[in-house]
Amino acid sequence: MSINQTEWNEFITVQRGHLLQSWAWGELKANFGWTPVRILAAGAGAQVLFRRLPFGLTIAYVPKGPLVDWDDGVQCQAIFSAIHAEAKRRRAIFLKIEPDVWGGQDDQRSLPAINDFLQQTGFNPADSIQPRSSILVDIRGDEAAILAAMKQKTRYNIRLATKKGVTVRQAGAADVAAFHRLATVTADRNNFGVHELRYYRTAYDLFAPDKCALLIAEVAGEPIAALMAFRRGDDAYYFYGASSNQHRNLMATYLVQWEAMRWAKSQGCTSYDLWGIPEADPASLETEFQHRHDGLWGVYRFKRGFGGQVVQTVGAYDYVYNRLIYRLGRRF
Repeated sequence: MSINQTEWNEFITVQRGHLLQSWAWGELKANFGWTPVRILAAGAGAQVLFRRLPFGLTIAYVPKGPLVDWDDGVQCQAIFSAIHAEAKRRRAIFLKIEPDVWGGQDDQRSLPAINDFLQQTGFNPADSIQPRSSILVDIRGDEAAILAAMKQKTRYNIRLATKKGVTVRQAGAADVAAFHRLATVTADRNNFGVHELRYYRTAYDLFAPDKCALLIAEVAGEPIAALMAFRRGDDAYYFYGASSNQHRNLMATYLVQWEAMRWAKSQGCTSYDLWGIPEADPASLETEFQHRHDGLWGVYRFKRGFGGQVVQTVGAYDYVYNRLIYRLGRRF
């Protein structure tokens, strides 16, 4: 059954679905080699992204989904039967899912149900694509309360940036290229990859102005830090950030992050997801961050200062349709 944009967005609004399950996110990925397929069954749903491979094969991926009551066995069976049927029709080698369920929060009741269902139906724990661990900042209080929950050094750096003449503006489509230039500098400095310029432009066009904010921090008119934040419903997400090699002593990254939180709050959001920290328990994070510099440890050192709660999802699971090719792919 064909599902239109209105029907799908009404469904995920009722289900409080994640941004990565939104219609617009599927359209973003459709511009970069993925085919989004929206499936509804028995009150549950999933946006499945298919990536074409040689010889007519594909891989299937459900980021932050499916949207299902994990305690309802009938609903689980219905949505996964529908997903498997579509995956097999498109000759998928395997299906990867990343349920949007955080451990240690209100969804705790669902964790045993998820594990039981997936283990009983052929899924196995697998490598995650989206960050498994993050920090969620509660932005329901007033600005004074949000600032008070931060580390003292972070509050100081926010004030310092303002005192030193750093200003932050909400930019427009014409500024995406400036953001990309800063992102490229950041990637070179920290040895990681970034998307091409067209990706950020497409994301901005699909989500702005009310679902995406491009914020640029400047000093004397020179861009020195920037970020792109997104929102859906009550939740906001810090997905992409960048900073210059110059003027790093002005602490512009702290001020632009604070302004992103203020933007999210102005849009009615109650939670700000800092999106991606090392996979470790809170105690280990606090004992190791001062002497670890690999991976996301430097990122954690920055993000921890904004307060919030360390959370971890249930992770990713794979269901394999073609074991031989799946094993070869993992090997190589």
